[in-house]
Amino acid sequence: MITEITLELALVLLGAAMLVAGVRGFLGPRTSDRAVASDLIFFAMIGFIALIGLRIDIEALFDIILIATLLGFMAAISMARLGSGGQR
Repeated sequence: MITEITLELALVLLGAAMLVAGVRGFLGPRTSDRAVASDLIFFAMIGFIALIGLRIDIEALFDIILIATLLGFMAAISMARLGSGGQR
């Protein structure tokens, strides 16, 4: 199915994306920069957990990932609403 090298490469790239997003969130001058960086870190972590689930072959992790993704989407909508000042 998916080779070990592909999984390792994807894990490394997700780790690099989380590192870059963490730097952007730390140095970002605006609140919106920090919100986008935290959202990227969250969804990269979801991808990280999904790849670990593929590697160790635990199917229960995918149900957890689905629930966490829905919660992350709701958090992203809430942060966008907060950043816009509550306007629609």
